[in-house]
Amino acid sequence: MGKAYRIKIGSLTGARQARTAQEAKGAAGQLRIDESGQGKRIDVYLTAALPDLTRTQVQRLLENGDVLVNGQPVKANYKTKTDDLITYRIPAPKPVEILPEKLPLDIVYEDEDVLVVNKPQGMVVHPAFGNYQGTLVNALLGYGCKLSDLNGDLRPGIVHRIDKETSGLLVVAKNNEAHRELAAQLKKHELKREYLALVHGVLNEPGGIIDAPIGRDLKDRQKMAVVFKNSKPAVTRYLVLERFAAHTLIKCSLETGRTHQIRVHMAYLHHPVVGDAKYGYRKEKLNLVGQVLHAATLGFAHPRSKQWLEFTADIPTYFREVLQSLGSQYIHFEVTNISTMEKKE
Repeated sequence: MGKAYRIKIGSLTGARQARTAQEAKGAAGQLRIDESGQGKRIDVYLTAALPDLTRTQVQRLLENGDVLVNGQPVKANYKTKTDDLITYRIPAPKPVEILPEKLPLDIVYEDEDVLVVNKPQGMVVHPAFGNYQGTLVNALLGYGCKLSDLNGDLRPGIVHRIDKETSGLLVVAKNNEAHRELAAQLKKHELKREYLALVHGVLNEPGGIIDAPIGRDLKDRQKMAVVFKNSKPAVTRYLVLERFAAHTLIKCSLETGRTHQIRVHMAYLHHPVVGDAKYGYRKEKLNLVGQVLHAATLGFAHPRSKQWLEFTADIPTYFREVLQSLGSQYIHFEVTNISTMEKKE
């Protein structure tokens, strides 16, 4: 078994680690409601006022009596009034031990500096609030290899992430030098990252570029959205591979790496990723447990030798079964052939 990491995770701040002495001791404060803030649910108001907390975390504060209005506890549906005095207390982080676990790892490549992993759908990349076991980090610790510590004990070796229900390739840094070099490539948009996605509806154009900034959804802070305030540039290129009666198979290339970027951009085009309950349709005709999105190709310059390395992960079973149900031609081809084969209309 590998090394166990003992870390502090804020019991109410998700995956954020305490970065200052004040955070390590918890936090407290007061808010006075003015006319612009009156008449709102208190959980909605506090989620907007305390941007580091999600609505679920605010509701937990309310349930535990850590939020008082005029000195009295209230429920999440309490409507704020002008001159209400809200006092809140965020408990101090509690120590959490991140343990190594003997979990299956699909290792595509490994040397003294890097490790490329094909993550299955349903696995979280690193521990966070509510997910301290069964993550890729737990599996890497159980595998026993050395990992960089630039991102702290919570995310050892993790250079970039993909969502829980997204499958596919990630590169892991085994030392700090490799991590710095890979992070620099990521910042300069030099990593090659291509995804296969099945989206709703029929895209008529052969491909396109989505250049639309992404930031926190103004109405739901647990989601991202195309917004033009407090956002960051985001660019996704897509190419149509195959069209069906009510769906389209596409290849997406990332020029930036924003949270949920492909999912948000395709939803912005009104062609959400199939199976995406957060940004797509709540009811799916296909029997799915998550979005049909696969990180199929990953390329980067080796941090030590500078040699270009490129890897592909074939279409996983869940994705292949959906394509088969639609009568796709691509179930007969490896991912490495998809980018070169002539598209048949």
